[in-house]
Amino acid sequence: MDQLLFSLNATIPVFLVMVIGYILKQKHIVDEPFVKTLNSFNYKITLPVLLFRDIAESDFYSVWDTRYVLYCFLVTLTCVIATWVIAGFLYRDRDRLGELIQASYRSSAAVLGIAFIQNIYGNSGMAPLMIIGTVPLYNIAAVLILSFTGPGEHRLDKASLWKSIRGILTNPIILGILLGMACSAMRIRFPFMVTKTIQNISVLATPLALLGLGAGFEGRKALKQLKPTAVASFIKLVLWPCLFLPLAISMGFTTEKLVAILIMLGSPTTVSCYIMAKNMGHEGTLTSSVVVTTTFLSSVTLTIFLYILRTMQYI
Repeated sequence: MDQLLFSLNATIPVFLVMVIGYILKQKHIVDEPFVKTLNSFNYKITLPVLLFRDIAESDFYSVWDTRYVLYCFLVTLTCVIATWVIAGFLYRDRDRLGELIQASYRSSAAVLGIAFIQNIYGNSGMAPLMIIGTVPLYNIAAVLILSFTGPGEHRLDKASLWKSIRGILTNPIILGILLGMACSAMRIRFPFMVTKTIQNISVLATPLALLGLGAGFEGRKALKQLKPTAVASFIKLVLWPCLFLPLAISMGFTTEKLVAILIMLGSPTTVSCYIMAKNMGHEGTLTSSVVVTTTFLSSVTLTIFLYILRTMQYI
């Protein structure tokens, strides 16, 4: 019973805040422009500051784990390639193939991921190292996949690829992590007034991000493209965790590292998938359906995985 309560306490509060955001939108207390501004503010300011604070206040030399970062990178690369190959053989709708592939591997690691980990451990835990190993690859792979699939001529758009690389180099979350690592490595300590200001901004990250996600939730879109949506959701929420969590355990990853890996593998598909698909000429309906469905179902699947890991005393 204790293990079940631990799992529910880790997941349900996260989704309840999202429900509040959804209700606020339905009651017209917040509107679409507000949600768009809120999401931009979270992405550019509060989440980078939260990650910067957690890393800057830690001991870089004891936290950094090259083996762990490489694991996250190689597992993500395997998921991308495996999905591309398998979907290419089984899925006949070539116009939506890219959307299916991207939605099946790309997690909401920075937003929902940090919320889950912070809810369990009180800070971002090993999320920064997981993000370093996955987010740059997420973006590069998405550009390649969406360029070679979908409506029209299938070719690599160099402008899109360069834009993605430039976006990675200027990504606020990546920059926040790197600056935090630099401060931690050089053991820089800020005056109290600076530390308190950083803390005041960082505490906004999780609740505002969840409210924004909930307010932007569109349930009706999940009714479209049911079969491919079900396939992508199963791959994203069930298949990858079942395949790679045992491997992570066999390699000795436990507690915070294992939870971050679970988030990397089994958290909902990120909203960024929809934005990128639309910007690169894809319809976007399948992507939005997968985002909505995985966000809804992950409250169940993540609770189950956390319960299993907790029962087996790995977290």
